[in-house]
Amino acid sequence: MSPDADTDRRVQALSAWLQTQPERWRIDVASLRPASADASFRRYFRVDAPGHDGRTLVVMDAPPEREDTRPFIRVASLLVQAGLNAPAIIARDVEQGFLLLSDLGSVTYLSALTPGNADVLYGDAIAALVKWQLASRPGVLPPYDEALLQRELKLFPDWYVERHLQHALTDSERQTLEQQTRLILAACLAQPSVYVHRDYMPRNLMVTTPNPGILDFQDAVFGPITYDVASLVRDAFISWEEERVLDWTVRYWERARAAGLPVEPDFGDFYRAFEWMGLQRHLKVLGIFARINYRDGKPQYLTDTPRFVRYVRTVTQRYGALTPLARLFDRLEGVATRTGYTF
Repeated sequence: MSPDADTDRRVQALSAWLQTQPERWRIDVASLRPASADASFRRYFRVDAPGHDGRTLVVMDAPPEREDTRPFIRVASLLVQAGLNAPAIIARDVEQGFLLLSDLGSVTYLSALTPGNADVLYGDAIAALVKWQLASRPGVLPPYDEALLQRELKLFPDWYVERHLQHALTDSERQTLEQQTRLILAACLAQPSVYVHRDYMPRNLMVTTPNPGILDFQDAVFGPITYDVASLVRDAFISWEEERVLDWTVRYWERARAAGLPVEPDFGDFYRAFEWMGLQRHLKVLGIFARINYRDGKPQYLTDTPRFVRYVRTVTQRYGALTPLARLFDRLEGVATRTGYTF
């Protein structure tokens, strides 16, 4: 382990906890090494455990004052009950914020995707998504309600526009944004509700058997049915041509209809709902990526903000009711250019 890790009190506590696990697992604490990190305060480590099926295990470090492991535990159980491939929870210490998990490997969809294998991988992801949604029951997960959707949308003006672009919205611009936000929220809330992973994208899907392995699901909610498919095909870190996005969205819609999920009987209506739901996510993510930079000191996410601006502009230029938002982005593009930001 690195000198920095040796002085990390959390790592020291984690190592001590691992030493309390059953001897038969033969966990090699000295092999503890970083596996991955995400945009939250969670960290993941990999450790050799030859006595546990001769495999490595993954350890989650979630500082309890910042992260709660209980939602992860609850949603992991729901995914497994739905017949999906989520990490098994082998040991837990909720008070310290430590989980010992089965290892789904290190090959993410994001690292593995190519134009040649994308249809197969996305096909598996769509099939898994339909199984997840079919398991939905109201009252199990927190609702993805108006208050939460609105709170997410507020990240866009607060963090992206005012903090990142350093642009103080005029009264007219703020009024436009509030009016457009009401339209977007109404479209989202009109959709039937199912289980929503809330970050169902290639970075959080692993190439496994069975495929895919599913990660980063602790923020799951009960909400609009198009949210996860929009996350999947209009991703934060990889973009595809519109023809392919349309094809995958049709495949999802056909599979969902055949399974009896409550999608619109007309694909045109479904696609409009999908695009407006995606718009809510795109605006939210612009705010989140700015917040991660300025609040959490993780600047790497800002490099992907132009992707979300393109997503927003594509949708707002397609629907007349969203023309005021398209014009606002025209003005913000000028602000970004004058202040030297990549837009």
